[in-house]
Formats: sequence, structure tokens, C-alpha cells
Amino acid sequence: MIEVKDVRKQFGSVQALAGVSFRAEDGRITALLGPNGAGKTTLLRILTGVLQRDHGTVSINGIDPRQDPLAVRRDIGFLTDQFGLYERLSTREYLVYFGELHGMSRAAIARRIDEVVPLLAMEDIIERRSKGFSQGQRIKVALARTLLHRPRHLLLDEPSRGLDVMSTRALRRALQTLREDGCCVIMATHVMQEVTALCEDVIVIAQGRSVAQGSPAQLCEQTGIANLEDAFVSLVGTEEGIAA
Repeated sequence: MIEVKDVRKQFGSVQALAGVSFRAEDGRITALLGPNGAGKTTLLRILTGVLQRDHGTVSINGIDPRQDPLAVRRDIGFLTDQFGLYERLSTREYLVYFGELHGMSRAAIARRIDEVVPLLAMEDIIERRSKGFSQGQRIKVALARTLLHRPRHLLLDEPSRGLDVMSTRALRRALQTLREDGCCVIMATHVMQEVTALCEDVIVIAQGRSVAQGSPAQLCEQTGIANLEDAFVSLVGTEEGIAA
């Protein structure tokens, strides 16, 4: 479980986060919705300990990433918009490298690769070097790296960007499997179809503040608007950053 209370972060004169509070439960996929510049990526980086908050509290399975960042990172997977692929390595070699960084044995890495490859439909690229990979293939490799060490908490920053229909379906199946395994998943996205298809809970942030949390149906009920996208626009007061 991830708990955040009144988290704030300022960069110079810019208040990136001005008071975010929420709870994300195990065995659930929680959407993080907000317009561009609302503070979603800053929040995810604070959860991993990459950035330090100025104010507030964060607990990931009872651990504060400020107090014990290594313990948090052992139990967390973070998919960012920077994939960091090494083009001269095959997908398998790349995954072995990161598995070893996580302290996994070669045997454990091999077993986990055998699980992750069919989960993400990566059979066609597992032995290929990543040079020349499409955007969708690059995201699959980055997501496989994120899942390799069996994290119990997943932070995904727009994981479906650039994916075709079949890759998007593979991603959805993977996330549903992880939810069934009891993972706590937070997914920042602009795509309302993903939210309605996958997410039991939604956190809405705007101008660095959390403005609502609940199921898609609860947010619609709160605003009196039947369509989730329109309810979101009503909550944040802008149409910036919305994708169908």
C-alpha cells in the first residue's frame, strides 16, 4: 500500500506540488489523472526517492523513501518516459544486466524472463538487439525491466504511449495479472479508455493539489456527469492534456 499525506515540492519559484494526499491499495490499479504540468511525474519521482519532498509524509508498505530509499526501491518498479535501452544489447542481455543489478541470480533471472516474455508478448524481440526497435517494442523492454525483480509496487508513467492495439492489449493483460497477484499499481495516464478498462480507483490532481479520489463511477456521481472524461474536466477546470 502507498500512502501520501500533504506532499509538497517547489523548484525555485515553481510550486510543482502544493498538497497531494491519497492512498493506493494493494491488488488494485489506481489511475493518476491530471492536466499537463499538474505534478504527476514529480509525484512519482518523490515516491521512488529520486526527488525529496519539501513537506508531507510518504509511506510505501510502511517505509518512508526518504529514510530508507534502497528498501523502497527493492520493492518498487518505476517505468519512466526515459527508457535507457542499450542498443548493442539484445533484450535478453539487457534484462540479465538489470537483474544482476537487483542482486538476482542467473537462474532466477532466467526463470523470470521466461515468465515476463509471454506476459508482454515479447517472443519476437527477446533475442534481438534494441537498435531499431519501434516505440512500442522499446516500452515493452522497459516494462519487462521494471517487472523483472517482482516488485510489489508499480509506478507507471504513461505506459501505453506509442503502443499499437495489440501491444496495448498485451499491456492490459499484464497489468490485470499483476493486480491479481496483489500488486499495488499507480498509473499516470491521459487515456480515459485505460482508466475505465483497468482502474478501480482514480486520483485527480490539478495545479499540484489532489482534488478528488474515488472509483470512476464515484467521480461521475460526485460531479453529476455521466462521462468520466467530462467529469475529469469539471474537476480540474481545464481541457488541457486530455486524450481519447
